[in-house]
Amino acid sequence: MNQPTALRLPIIDMHCDLLVYLSDVPGADMSKVEDIGCAAPALTEGNVKLQVMAIYSPTEVGSTRYAALQRDMFRQLTDSDNSLTAVGSAAQLQEAIQQPAKTGMVVAIENASGICEQSDELEEGFKRLEKIIETCGRVLYISLTHHNENRFGGGNNSTKGITRDGRMLLDYLHGRRIAIDMSHTSDALAVDILNHIDQERLDIPVIASHSNFRPIWHHERNLPDEITQEIILRKGLIGMNFLRKFVHTEDPDALLHHIQYGLANGAEDAICFGADYFYFADEKDKTRFPFYYKEHEQAGSSYSYLLERLHELLSPEQLQKLAYKNAQHFIERIWS
Repeated sequence: MNQPTALRLPIIDMHCDLLVYLSDVPGADMSKVEDIGCAAPALTEGNVKLQVMAIYSPTEVGSTRYAALQRDMFRQLTDSDNSLTAVGSAAQLQEAIQQPAKTGMVVAIENASGICEQSDELEEGFKRLEKIIETCGRVLYISLTHHNENRFGGGNNSTKGITRDGRMLLDYLHGRRIAIDMSHTSDALAVDILNHIDQERLDIPVIASHSNFRPIWHHERNLPDEITQEIILRKGLIGMNFLRKFVHTEDPDALLHHIQYGLANGAEDAICFGADYFYFADEKDKTRFPFYYKEHEQAGSSYSYLLERLHELLSPEQLQKLAYKNAQHFIERIWS
């Protein structure tokens, strides 16, 4: 029997932590699918044509050194003869989508503590951001925070809004063609970011690179409706996260429900994938296992599984938008 066309659509995924794994885990191997769901063979098997590689840092002393290791790892992957290739222009993105057995990649910054620690001068942070751009070619998006608060504002586990430094970083991003990511903001910070962009008339795209919908599963990492609607209004992206903790702790089909909820609430041109694959074998909190449902645990099969499940529910155009077209159009628009 022939497989539905949906199963072999190109895929663009907006978030993974492969750079953290390769930089930080002893014996890390980009071909070890058993270690991380976005290992290079899984990306190829899953027909992933662009994978956004997060440069993640915790908010602590040494965060900028940690980010620099990942910056240099991206460059090392770029210079190596392997299945990954850097994408830094709309033309290169189009080429990556059409090229067989290759995955394009571009970096993003997950937590601005990776460019500026708590005690640094803000100007040093701007210089580190420029160094990442110089080394990696592009930065697709940046999040001000991670789970906790930092000098820029409040993360998911906080109620704090934006700070003076957060506003200054937004001002710096004006017109730079780098999106601001809402996936790790407190609700208060998300609102403050949007208000500052509007008040100062800043040219900054907004996205949620790896977040689901809070009405489907109530978790602070998932988007409340008001933020969802702002991202849609501003022609941003919302990347569906595959982590069980953010999908539903008992129902793997809830990921399908998140996608359908987004489509039913105006996100047809915004919804995409942001699987959030990372290395977790050293996790000490056993209550977090399994991190992913088996259906969603690695890129080689998860996207095709989801598209197959949705094949009878969505139109071919909706499937294409989810798989890659929404992300492609967004990236081409902000890079042009």
